[in-house]
Amino acid sequence: MSFSGDVKEELLKKIDSARHCRIAELAAMVAFDGEIRKNSRNETDLRVSAENPGIIRKYFTLLEKTFKINDEVSIDERIVKKNNRFTIDVGNQELTVNILQAVKILSPDRTVTTVEGLVSQMVIQKNCCKRAFLRGAFLCAGSISDPTKFYHFEIVCTSQEKARQLQELIQSFEIDAKIVKRKKYDVVYVKEGAQIVELLGLMGAGVSLMNLENVRILKGMRNSVNRKVNCETANINKTVNAAVKQMEDIAYIRDTIGLHRLPENLEETAMVRLEYPQASLKELGALLTVPVGKSGINHRLRKISTIAEQLRESHDVGNMDVKAHAASPAGNADRNKEEQV
Repeated sequence: MSFSGDVKEELLKKIDSARHCRIAELAAMVAFDGEIRKNSRNETDLRVSAENPGIIRKYFTLLEKTFKINDEVSIDERIVKKNNRFTIDVGNQELTVNILQAVKILSPDRTVTTVEGLVSQMVIQKNCCKRAFLRGAFLCAGSISDPTKFYHFEIVCTSQEKARQLQELIQSFEIDAKIVKRKKYDVVYVKEGAQIVELLGLMGAGVSLMNLENVRILKGMRNSVNRKVNCETANINKTVNAAVKQMEDIAYIRDTIGLHRLPENLEETAMVRLEYPQASLKELGALLTVPVGKSGINHRLRKISTIAEQLRESHDVGNMDVKAHAASPAGNADRNKEEQV
């Protein structure tokens, strides 16, 4: 079963103890899966149909517990399957009126009440009733994506007014619900993982909430490890590329004018780098006759690279006075930095 199916199976077992909350969930089922019409005797009929038979059974259970019915509705006899949908008719006129009055579709004098959106605000005044209504709405028209792939929670509405009311209900819990048009439907959705976790908690899906949190933790750990690995790989690549460039510069100086033309401190650094190509700057500094810190080694290698570049640009490499260049003000500044490290 999919993650969305698991969530619904859990929510189908959730029955509120408070009557007003059960009425709120019934109101959602009537709003999303209900059909109200007049029969041949000009009486009001209420029919609820859904693809999931579990929704019809929960609807029946809510009716039993809320309106104390006994034989008025026989679920096994009244559930009809047609076109892959399961349908149940209330049948009893008095019960139908009681249900519709409870969800504020009929007034006390049995006239139809105009509702802007999905449900009268009187039904969802309390937060507990909002949560129950949200649960019923999700059971009838909602879905959640597989959290191992991506995070997406949605409830499909048949009009913009209905979607806006549902959006406002979700936003009342400080959850960033948005609306998107999908063909002829208006879809209320949430894409942030932590907020979907909160929605599961609001609806009463505690087990699914923990399962989703476990997925989020694992994904977070993987992402953290991947970031560290990528960072370490980038640092290693940077270090390797720098070492390769240093080796190339030292080899160029050796093959053109010879390393003996370098000042003594640079010559020793170049020789150590050639002998230990994989050593870090800190390790190179420790290998010198007079140990030098990481910063000092870096200054020396940069000076060697500068000399190599100048040699490449020079057409008369034999006449270039490398030691004189190293004794220039810039070279002296570098040596001062080394001594301070």
